[in-house]
Amino acid sequence: MAETNNPALQPEEEDYEPDLITLEDEDGKEHTFEVIDALDYKETRYMALVPYVADEASLNEDLQMLIMKVGEDEEGEYMDIVEDDEELLEVSKEFEKRLEDFFDIQS
Repeated sequence: MAETNNPALQPEEEDYEPDLITLEDEDGKEHTFEVIDALDYKETRYMALVPYVADEASLNEDLQMLIMKVGEDEEGEYMDIVEDDEELLEVSKEFEKRLEDFFDIQS
């Protein structure tokens, strides 16, 4: 069973602060994402991210969800892409089930 840590599933609060994370791409450019959900699936931690937009007026309704795998090594936690297509499909379906009531998700 998947464990939830989903800010979208928590009661709404007036002082909501998005859970932001900054990742660096292969070219060294930094990108900021909002964590919209996290789950443990088959003993691995995954995070669902969307590009962060500070100004809601410029929000693009066609945001693409990015799924990252959380790993750990001697230096601490790190995030990596999910390279296995079957694993990505399974985890994507889990996130879709969990988030479909809160977001307009199209596969």
